[in-house]
Amino acid sequence: MKAVVMAGGEGTRLRPMTSSMPKPLLPVANRPIMEHVLRLLKRHGLNETVVTVQFLASLVKNYFGDGEELGMELSYANEEKPLGTAGSVKNAEEALKDDTFLVISGDALTDFDLTDLIAFHKEKGALVTVCLTRVPNPLEFGITIVDEDGKVERFLEKPTWGQVFSDTVNTGIYVMEPEVFDYVQADTSVDWSGDVFPQLMKDGKLICGYVAEGYWEDVGTHESYVKAQADVLERKVDVELDGFEISPGVWVAEGADVHPDAVLRGPLYIGDYAKIEAGAEIREHTVVGSNVVVKSGAFLHRAVVHDNVYIGQHSNLRGCVIGKNTDIMRASRIEDGAVIGDECLVGEESIIQGNVRVYPFKTIEAGAFVNTSVIWESRGQAHLFGARGVSGILNVEITPELAVRLAGAYATTLKKGATVTTARDHSRGARALKRAVISALQASAIDVRDLENVPLPVARQQTARGSAGGIMIRTSPGVPDSVDIMFFDERGADLSQARQRKLDRVYARQEYRRAFPGEIGDLHFPSSVFDSYTGSLLRNVDTTGIAEAGLKVVVDASNGSAGLVLPSLLGRLGVDALTINPGLDESRPTESAESRRAGLVRLGEIVSSARAAFGVRFDPVGERLSLVDERGRIIEDDRALLVMLDLVAAERRSGRVALPVTTTRVAEQVAAYHGTQVEWTTTSPDDLTRVGREDTTIFGGDGRGGFIVPEFSSVFDGAAAFVRLIGLVARTQLTLSQIDARIPRAHVLRRDLATPWAVKGLVMRRVVEAAGERSVDTTDGVRVVETDGRWVMVLPDPSEAVTHLWAEGPDDASAQALLDEWAAIVDSAGE
Repeated sequence: MKAVVMAGGEGTRLRPMTSSMPKPLLPVANRPIMEHVLRLLKRHGLNETVVTVQFLASLVKNYFGDGEELGMELSYANEEKPLGTAGSVKNAEEALKDDTFLVISGDALTDFDLTDLIAFHKEKGALVTVCLTRVPNPLEFGITIVDEDGKVERFLEKPTWGQVFSDTVNTGIYVMEPEVFDYVQADTSVDWSGDVFPQLMKDGKLICGYVAEGYWEDVGTHESYVKAQADVLERKVDVELDGFEISPGVWVAEGADVHPDAVLRGPLYIGDYAKIEAGAEIREHTVVGSNVVVKSGAFLHRAVVHDNVYIGQHSNLRGCVIGKNTDIMRASRIEDGAVIGDECLVGEESIIQGNVRVYPFKTIEAGAFVNTSVIWESRGQAHLFGARGVSGILNVEITPELAVRLAGAYATTLKKGATVTTARDHSRGARALKRAVISALQASAIDVRDLENVPLPVARQQTARGSAGGIMIRTSPGVPDSVDIMFFDERGADLSQARQRKLDRVYARQEYRRAFPGEIGDLHFPSSVFDSYTGSLLRNVDTTGIAEAGLKVVVDASNGSAGLVLPSLLGRLGVDALTINPGLDESRPTESAESRRAGLVRLGEIVSSARAAFGVRFDPVGERLSLVDERGRIIEDDRALLVMLDLVAAERRSGRVALPVTTTRVAEQVAAYHGTQVEWTTTSPDDLTRVGREDTTIFGGDGRGGFIVPEFSSVFDGAAAFVRLIGLVARTQLTLSQIDARIPRAHVLRRDLATPWAVKGLVMRRVVEAAGERSVDTTDGVRVVETDGRWVMVLPDPSEAVTHLWAEGPDDASAQALLDEWAAIVDSAGE
């Protein structure tokens, strides 16, 4: 039986280590990851192996040759272009077409029992057997669900936290029968999990899942690379170490010269022919490569040092990675998370701060202080983007320097000469950061249309008019010290997950495009923005009946940018409107929950005394809307969603409404009564936006004041919702309190539970297991439906160590009992 080792990946997340070295050749405990893989194959009798190569293929071939030194027979299948996980194996079909074969990645460290995996495959008689394992954080992997008999039920590639309902992931190790090649097109980029396996399942072919016991680490990030070294030294993984264990946990390879007065505190590894001088101190989880020189007084702790490196006297290296042939001069200091590429020179007494990346062949001058910001590790994730774009404390986490780098990274993802629309709220912080953003965009060959201070929906609409994208900077809702940098696509919607990841990668690698002098972008300030917006709004939203109804409304602009568009809008709408708080207040760019509540109470008093039809209150950026009925009573946001839904559905009588799965199921009753259907979406606003773009969608909302008016826009828009509401109320001739009274009461309760990142996957698996035979909906997180219609939803937060729970029942007591029951299940998994 033969094996296939996939060794063609570029390993872009591991740059600069992989800038001049293919990922499979990265050393773990002074031996390439792929060599550990090949030795595992040999232990299980898989001596004939085909290696698929593409990126820096010659280096892989030159290192391993024909496999004679390992006692194996190696051949190579070279890809002229990236072919994907399945396409690369298809490229080696000629050598594999006669018998069962095993596929394994050349850059994952594991000690799984492959013999037992193969036996399982043959016993089940499967076409494909997928090797699975359980991991604490399944976000970066493909989740696989299997039934009790080991049959695969579902694959989910690179899920969001809202899609995590198991911690069992695909390791990329497969046992396959040659017939699988019938499903893989030659010379085409094809992936197993995304393309081939779904087709096999559709055709009724048997795919089994084998849950392996043992160690597995996908060495895809700098953190996992350093962790793999520590795990080998701690003997958590069964791999061979060259050399001798001269004391517990202290491994020294052949020919190493370690002075008796050097301090060694294991577990650690010193490679062959390394030289460790007297007075040097090497501590836990340090790996010193071949031919490395460590001078007296140097201190190394959790450092990974590749071959042929010089470490000068009194240098201090902590938690860093040093590429081969690099010189670290006297008294240099390299901090935790820093990575120095191959063949660099770090001058005397220089300091390289944590998480700095120094690419190959660079010189750091003596005494230099090299510093970049840490990328949000405190948030429990390595990604920039949260629920509201890139957010953080102004001038602490979000600085002008960060804004410049982010804008440069965003510009790099676009074509030269493209146009980006920029905008801000009325805060001074947003104004300062926007100027930095504009400079970075222009310096990256991007033309800029600057709207200055406008409501968020206006910024989105103007972006969609011919721009390649947009950037809006605003104060974080409810957090006056923080700002959000929001990135839009060409439609004015938030960037998709895929485009967020692309921007994230460019930012992490710090590979920004810079324009030549003649390519510097232009800066324009478009005119008549508000007239253009209101004109388009009134053309697209039905305003019939408003003038005849003679309605009086009270509009609270909250001293925010919504007040900028109201004069133009109300004047052309022809409605009797009393506007309060219309002026901008730079000192209050956002509002607390308490001040918002107080504002609504005051609005209710004015509506009641003025005998108005209703009152609306905009948030400071004009994105969301709150309602007060004709009696001056506040209609809570979740209730306002049902009121708007009832009005829209009653008038339209067909179509679909887009609502997040956390919405009360009373919404289904309201929609069905009027002949419309609910399309349940995830809690992500961009998913609501996606459904809002579809032709059959008549309405959308999130239950927190965000409303989508599809005939005008697919994003939340307070002004559009206001215009639509006036028209609906004018034509229906019912008051908001009458509409509210005819809708059944809802009983939805919510709770947030602290959940460590390391157990989130386990929590979701426990929830699925506890569901048993009950109906389970995995649209977002896991929603468990009881036989009596009660339901509970469990959703891991994507950016905080928190799990959210919702429960709905026929009354509050029933919902509370259900919430308590499932909160106990979540808590028990996290203990």
